[in-house]
Order: sequence, then C-alpha cells, then structure tokens
Amino acid sequence: METKKSGQDFDEPVIAIVDDEDDILELVSLHLRRHNFAAREFRDVSSFYRYLQTEIPDLIILDLMLPDADGMEVCKFLKNDDNFKHIPIIILTAKGDEMEKVLGLELGADDYVTKPFSPRELVARVKAVLRRDQKEEQPNVIIFGNILKVDIRKFEVFVENKKVELTPSEFKILSLLLKRKGWAFSREAILEELGGNEKGVLDRTVDVHIKNLREKLGSAGKFIKNVRGFGYKISED
Repeated sequence: METKKSGQDFDEPVIAIVDDEDDILELVSLHLRRHNFAAREFRDVSSFYRYLQTEIPDLIILDLMLPDADGMEVCKFLKNDDNFKHIPIIILTAKGDEMEKVLGLELGADDYVTKPFSPRELVARVKAVLRRDQKEEQPNVIIFGNILKVDIRKFEVFVENKKVELTPSEFKILSLLLKRKGWAFSREAILEELGGNEKGVLDRTVDVHIKNLREKLGSAGKFIKNVRGFGYKISED
C-alpha cells in the first residue's frame, strides 16, 4: 500500500477525527488548528478507511458509536495492521463505563476521553500522547544528511566527523528539530522548549539562536530552513 506520510500545512502534525456528530467535529478541529495541528474530519468509517489509502495521520481521535461500524472494532483493526498499528489512538465517546475504557486500552488505544469533554483538555492529551510516542521512538544517536551526527544522551554534535560545541539552548533547538524531521516548529514552540516565556523578545531570541546554530554547524547549517511567517524546520530539501 502506497501512502504519503502526514505533514501538510507547514508540516503540522495531522490529526484524523472520526465522529458522526458535526458539532463535535467542528469543535475539536477548531481547537486543534488553534494549537498548530492540521485536522482531517470523517463522519463515518468508510470515508476514513478510504483516506488511509492516501495519507497516514500522526494521531487518530476515534468515536466508539459510529453509523457504519463499531469503534472498538476499528481500533482493533488498526492495531492489528502493520501499516497502521504505530498510529496513536485517543478514544472519544459518550460511553463512560469502566469496562469500555479497559477494553479500549487493552485493544491498544493510547488514551480515553469521555463526552462531554473540555476541548483544551483533549488538545493537551493529544500533545501528551504525541510526546510520549515521540520519546519512545527517538533514537539516542541521530544521523542527518550523512554529515550531521547528534548523540542525544552525550550532548555531542559532529559535522563531517568533527565535534561542534553548542550552547545548551542551541543543542535543545537542534534536538527538537531532529525529533520530527521535516516538521515546521513555530517560534513559540521553540521558545517553550527553551523554557522561555518573554513574548516581547520571542522572535529575536529564537532567530538569534538559529543564526548562531547555523554558523556553528557550518556545512550542515543549510539543513535548518526558514518557514516564512511561522518558524523553522530541518530538511534536506
């Protein structure tokens, strides 16, 4: 099966929402987009399965009570298919029975949110699940473009086998970009990674760090790309 990896719309993480209630779809999509996610909406399982033939989302928000299939069966199918089992799933449903929650988690769901719900909490859970999934898959040593090597545990960076000394902030930025190659990170997201909260100097702070980082990386500095009006990403393109 040929599919393209998600990452459209400035390479934002793509969240697929499968729910037959229009107001839920609109509410969830709105809040996800406000937090720099791309949303894909589906009112039934048939259209969702067709979508999976062309794009793989970064996370799925799945209702259990759907018009053409049982959400539990959908979850079971996805987690037993090699093409989809790596995709995190958050179950979103009006069913609040404890056994339903246990069954969903046993089938491989990563989290469970009961209706009615707080949109802000749901977005926070999406972020938490993606961070957890990212952390589990993150290798200790990352090699990029055949010339850049980063050892996450040892805090070491090499360009063409020569060690490069970075400040803690520069290393954090480089590591963040490498965790999701090709994804665009907003300046706000980068500043948050650095633990900063001075919005008035946000752009200057991040841009100065990026400028210094590019200079220190030398020939590998070209991999760090500007995303106009948004932020930065790392890419070989």
